[in-house]
Amino acid sequence: MQKHKLSFWQLWNISFGFFGVQIAYSLQSANISRIFATLGADPHSLSFFWILPPLMGMIVQPLVGKYSDRTWTRFGRRIPYLFLGSLIAIAVMCLLPNAGNFSFTFTGAMIFGLVALMLLDTSINMAMQPFKMLVGDMVSEEQKSQAYSIQSFLVNAGGVVGFVFPWLLAWFGINNIAPEGQIPDTVKFSFYLGAAILILCVLFTTVKVKEMPPKEYAQFHGIDPDKKEEKAPGMLELLKKAPSTFWTVGLVQFFCWAAFLYMWTYTNGAIADTVWNTTDVTSEGYQTAGNWVGIVFGVQSIGSVLWALMIPKFKSIKTAYVVSLLIGAVGFASVYFIHDQYLLFVSFLLIGVAWAAMLAIPFTLLTNSLSGSHIGTYLGLFNGTICLPQIVAAACGGLILKLVGGTQVNMFIVAGVLLVLGALSVYFIKTKKEGR
Repeated sequence: MQKHKLSFWQLWNISFGFFGVQIAYSLQSANISRIFATLGADPHSLSFFWILPPLMGMIVQPLVGKYSDRTWTRFGRRIPYLFLGSLIAIAVMCLLPNAGNFSFTFTGAMIFGLVALMLLDTSINMAMQPFKMLVGDMVSEEQKSQAYSIQSFLVNAGGVVGFVFPWLLAWFGINNIAPEGQIPDTVKFSFYLGAAILILCVLFTTVKVKEMPPKEYAQFHGIDPDKKEEKAPGMLELLKKAPSTFWTVGLVQFFCWAAFLYMWTYTNGAIADTVWNTTDVTSEGYQTAGNWVGIVFGVQSIGSVLWALMIPKFKSIKTAYVVSLLIGAVGFASVYFIHDQYLLFVSFLLIGVAWAAMLAIPFTLLTNSLSGSHIGTYLGLFNGTICLPQIVAAACGGLILKLVGGTQVNMFIVAGVLLVLGALSVYFIKTKKEGR
């Protein structure tokens, strides 16, 4: 049975809660290195703090996919997971920026921060993954590109809001510096605001979106509801049967997500050095650079929003992928040469082009190659192609930083090279739906 055509606002409602989840994720992305550096972490060890978020994502998202595939409640199959994940995220967002305020020793503050970060990313992943699955569940192949583009728009709009919060609060006069070992109020209040918006957005999606009951879902996905249910295959078995698209898109993902991991890790230190001429984390210049990280990341999100409108206009989705990644590579490399805070806008607009493609194109390619019976599990497993490269990149970050001279801005050249490798890897993707 062909899925019915959804209106624009139905597609919008399916993904709207992602706006709030992305605010939380953006606050984490823009401020984690700043938080741990302010607490006293060495730059060469910063990347190690970024191992936990993707590690938790790689564990949590396949489990959410697997168990939500089997969940049928009056609230839906995916929505209960995103609601529970959001509640946990809200609690942790109020705790994490206070890591330096509980009279901990340096070691105690670091451990508290790491545990809070682990819980935050676990809950964000738990809330994030169902939105991708809802599109796979409820949207036809013909509308998936539009649906994921809308999702990309909301993700980037949420990103802009989350990224600019610290700068905006500083502009309103909230204190942007703090005693040694403590986090500035601009960061703390940003996390509190993000938590409030998150719960409102998730409640909106919970009220507006009604998931399909089992019989309707089976009809829409061509599953025989009368067929005797066999024992669900394990994740390893599903991986063995995964279409080649899963693996070839995963190869592209490896290079792309490693590149962005280095951006998130080193932007604060890089632009503090190249624009504000300081590496002292207690200085006003470093904390001002920390706020500016949110601004340039917000510019990146704006670039992503604009480019997301262009992606559907390409005749070939693979061509859109290649062009987007190469433009992003130019953006990364250009950061090395720029010493003006406003010229950085150009670099991050270009980086946003690659980000837009990374948010929309891989899931369109993958879900179009899958049948409906195990979409959630496959999307959860596919998250490994997002998390694993970040874990590898984080584990190698300190060594690579040392090899490129110990200057954090040099990591942007590394990120640019990685995106070029990702663009070259698009050649291996086959878009034909397998098994048909």
